[in-house]
Amino acid sequence: MNIPHTNLSRLVVIGGGFAGVALARKMVKEDVQLILLDRHNYHTFQPLLYQVSTSSLEPDSIAYPLRKIVKRGKNTFFRMAEVESIDPDTKQVHTTIGNISYDYLVIATGARTNFFGNASIKSNAMRMKNLPQALNLRSLMLENLEQAVITSDPEERKELLRFVLAGAGPTGVELAGGIAELKLNVLPRDYPDMDFDDMEIHLIEGASRVLPPMSEHASKKATQFLQNLGVQIHTNTQVKNYSDNLVTTNTDLSLKTATFIWSAGVTGAPVSGINANALIPRANRYKVNEFNQVEGYENIFAIGDISVMETKIYPKGHPMVAQPAIQQGSHLAKNLKRHLKGKAMTPFKYFDKGSMATIGRNKAVVDIGKFKFGGFFAWFIWMFIHLWFLVGFRNRFVTFFNWVYNYINYDKAARLIVRPFKNKNNNTVDRV
Repeated sequence: MNIPHTNLSRLVVIGGGFAGVALARKMVKEDVQLILLDRHNYHTFQPLLYQVSTSSLEPDSIAYPLRKIVKRGKNTFFRMAEVESIDPDTKQVHTTIGNISYDYLVIATGARTNFFGNASIKSNAMRMKNLPQALNLRSLMLENLEQAVITSDPEERKELLRFVLAGAGPTGVELAGGIAELKLNVLPRDYPDMDFDDMEIHLIEGASRVLPPMSEHASKKATQFLQNLGVQIHTNTQVKNYSDNLVTTNTDLSLKTATFIWSAGVTGAPVSGINANALIPRANRYKVNEFNQVEGYENIFAIGDISVMETKIYPKGHPMVAQPAIQQGSHLAKNLKRHLKGKAMTPFKYFDKGSMATIGRNKAVVDIGKFKFGGFFAWFIWMFIHLWFLVGFRNRFVTFFNWVYNYINYDKAARLIVRPFKNKNNNTVDRV
């Protein structure tokens, strides 16, 4: 890895997501040797991935170089590598570019898409957990539109223009709303010779309502907004299979589609080597105490989506969203500083800042404590919060400019197929 020897304590952080970045930014000026590892050389602002998929933003608007985060310190290093395993006995992290020893290890590997053991869906569905996947989805949708405009078969055209999403959490709802906005305001001008009455958007949810983690008020408002945009919602419905462009469910519903998007769940992304007793098998997440120490280890910590800190309010761990990850990263940095000075660490306490989702132009839902908002005001809050938490001034400026441009012109400027995507039967581009 070419990391210089030091007499300072070495802190190794695995993962450049919200949790890892929050920790690294607080530790770059401390008297430790900080090493940040990630398979990509950038941090992704995941809440806006759907806008990359629906052509509202280019990927560099929501990505930030990890080297720019660590470069402010004298003893900080970034290495682009995939972590293969951890050896707690020798305090070594094994990666694709070599091994590195540690004094303190922080696991912030986040989550990945959960297919609940369904091999067919995993093999054939599109997903949207990182930038390459978001670009693949954007390319597939645009390529299907290009194919739809030239086909003479009406059934094939309907299949190409039918978008099916499984999972009506915030990701599914926001993506469905984004596709609906394309249908209503953008695509008819791009393809004036095509009838977009044939375009269908189906949102499938296993629970009894959309946005199950949010309030009933948010769910009702979101349902109303989506239906007004023309999205067809199917609740109490579970997808069973997707093969040969056919989606089948546990009901009579079956749909032929060339674009099937899976946003129905996530699971932790653990690293091998940690004692199995510290891992919750079904969730693939590490059990941690109130200091984010992995169960059974004093110098190994886990933060963000990969960790489960059981409390009275959150008996199954904190929500797998950005805010708990950011707060745990920042709090662990404070605790590490205290520990290095010989002081006792303090327990983590999560401050719930609310939850929100946007459903197209001028439409969003926000839950903040007892306050519930829906409509334009909620949409304004959603925009402000997301701009605030974007990493880097340039990203905030570019994203804001794109939003203003899209709002005034009813246009999305990123409708470019810069990396063609083809399915597995036609020389697949790896979906990462």
